[in-house]
Amino acid sequence: MAKNHSAMKRAELSEQRAVRNASQRSAMKTAIKKFEEAAAAGDQANLETTFDKATRLVDKSVTNGILHPNNRDRKKAQLAKKFQSVKKTSATV
Repeated sequence: MAKNHSAMKRAELSEQRAVRNASQRSAMKTAIKKFEEAAAAGDQANLETTFDKATRLVDKSVTNGILHPNNRDRKKAQLAKKFQSVKKTSATV
């Protein structure tokens, strides 16, 4: 356990950041899951809005230091690939 004031403050701030990061990470994962559910259902009404929200939250997570930029790029590429495939299949049907 920290003994001096500055070490105790750093430990407290670290805990606060961990809670905030967990909340933002959870929101990002939830948005991605909602997009994937809309894609699996072929729900065109929700597809674009959930895609936009998911990519926006992935970008925000990098800005806040939760994800590495390469991880963001990979996630966005996967989302875009799924978005385009669902969009293409619904256009042909």
